[in-house]
Amino acid sequence: MDRHNWAVVVCLVGNGQEINRGEAGIREWLSAVSTQFPNWVVHLSPELANAGAVESEAISALEGKVVLRYDPALHLATSVRSFRSEHVSSFVNDLLDLRLEQAKHSLKSVLATYPIRLTRDLAAAKHWVRTRARGSERFGMVVSSGAQRLRPLGVDVRVKTDPVQWFLQGHEDVRSSYYMEDPATEFQVQGLELDWACVVWDADLRAEGGSWGFHKFSGSSWKKVNDESRRRYLLNAYRVLLTRARQGMVIVIPTGSDQDKTRPPKHYDGVFDLLKNLGIPLLTEENG
Repeated sequence: MDRHNWAVVVCLVGNGQEINRGEAGIREWLSAVSTQFPNWVVHLSPELANAGAVESEAISALEGKVVLRYDPALHLATSVRSFRSEHVSSFVNDLLDLRLEQAKHSLKSVLATYPIRLTRDLAAAKHWVRTRARGSERFGMVVSSGAQRLRPLGVDVRVKTDPVQWFLQGHEDVRSSYYMEDPATEFQVQGLELDWACVVWDADLRAEGGSWGFHKFSGSSWKKVNDESRRRYLLNAYRVLLTRARQGMVIVIPTGSDQDKTRPPKHYDGVFDLLKNLGIPLLTEENG
């Protein structure tokens, strides 16, 4: 397009969707303009500067090199995915960015129309999802691709799930999402939606002393993830999982086991306490 007298590129790009090596999101768009197309005029939403440190740095690098123009109309504030509540994405972003007071506030807006439950019982979570869905509404179990220690719960991410069968087959097919036997990961559900989701949280992302702890299971133990890009991919994996459901979701935090060094309760308790303290209702017989 740069070869022509003029061109307009309209990019509809979401934040926090980079989940794999080679994906860099809006930052790479801005970097390409800065290094290769300094004669372009760049129109941005002012909200982009508040989206995160990475985006802010990329915008700062553009200043003085290209013409920047800010237009509030370029910010698409309402999500069309969660039609029951436009605040789900805001809540998830506040949660994962650990803006806890904002997360509490946005959660209240979400819960008015979009049910979220918290539990440590996978069987109870599956039952809750099944009883909420009506007619052909689709539901399923989603986990992160790094959730390697859910196997004791019967959830094995090493078993390859066919996303075509998972999303398209009906209630009677064991390969479908309806059976909630085969989990789908962030790679299989990115860009797609369920009506109801059962999100199972593993020890790859932990709440540790007011910050997130990032881990990868290797061999027979968890190893810390120190690479910043891999940390971002892991956080975004949970961002994808927590924003798949149109109508509601249940979040399962396992209890772990004192008999298993790879699943001690402390790996999970921090996340459970964090979500509970934000105000996510517990799944009980009374409020289920």
